[in-house]
Amino acid sequence: MKLLLTGGTGFIGSHTAVVLSQAGHELVLLDNFSNSKQAVLGRLETILGHALPFVQADVRDTAKVTQALQTHGIQAVVHFAGLKAVGESVAQPLNYFANNLQGTLSLLQAMQAAQVHQLVFSSSATVYGEPQYLPLDEQHPTSATNPYGRTKLHIEEMLHDLSASNPAWRIACLRYFNPVGAHDSGLIGEDPNGIPNNLMPFVVQVAAGIRPALQVFGNDYDTPDGTGVRDYIHVMDLAQGHLAALHFLNAQTGWHAINLGTGQGYSVLEMVKAFEAASGKPVAFNIVPRRPGDVASCYAKVDKAQALLNWQASRGLPQMCEDAWRAQQRNMPSTT
Repeated sequence: MKLLLTGGTGFIGSHTAVVLSQAGHELVLLDNFSNSKQAVLGRLETILGHALPFVQADVRDTAKVTQALQTHGIQAVVHFAGLKAVGESVAQPLNYFANNLQGTLSLLQAMQAAQVHQLVFSSSATVYGEPQYLPLDEQHPTSATNPYGRTKLHIEEMLHDLSASNPAWRIACLRYFNPVGAHDSGLIGEDPNGIPNNLMPFVVQVAAGIRPALQVFGNDYDTPDGTGVRDYIHVMDLAQGHLAALHFLNAQTGWHAINLGTGQGYSVLEMVKAFEAASGKPVAFNIVPRRPGDVASCYAKVDKAQALLNWQASRGLPQMCEDAWRAQQRNMPSTT
């Protein structure tokens, strides 16, 4: 298939590009480099042995997105582009509404204009809000405890309504848990601009001596060691989930919400210890007050992904840490 990946040079987008291209799909990447680097394009070319067509644009530029869809004969879209940090969304809700909601609306208008009706959307476990039970399955009530989660939930609702309006639409909302790790080449990984908002890249930078210490937001949660528990999934497992979702949509119409996680929760301190073991480096940390909008524990029930997509995660926490450290050692922080 001919696919457009919005946010295609970002962390998840770039790894998914590798998996989809190696599976034989023809890709076009679209990004504005707001949280990625142009150097990723060269790294992808090294991994794949060929360059990928690229469009530099903001997904909110409906005319440019429409042109990209039409010019390249796109048949389906994988939509990664958007802001993704809980704490930042609490401080800057308007930026999140503009980038995530307005961006998706622009993309959907472009898709409609170009008569492209197949979409895999990068959603999030934050749509479940404060867990009422664990593990979280797709039947769990949805809500939001922060603006980031609210944007993902609103987008899912928009997509559900769109699907109901026209049977041509084929939409999968993939509810990610916590993507970490890197491609085993070490050429691409999580390389955020500025101060990392997610745990793993911050831990990596502390281990590398780039930052002095990790801030652990709260140690008084109702968890085994008091720190937040999350379901971490290797980004290459996540990327393979997108390939499976595209194949699923080839045979299915309608709207589908599917968890992508491991079903296993690890605390912040467990992650720190695992990374110290993988890197051989100490990771200094300080306990600070809880962060607004965070929940104590969040991990997935993944039966639906296994049943519908014939997919399950295969990489464990040690490999997640080892691959993230290899990427840091090989080429980060980059300067372009």
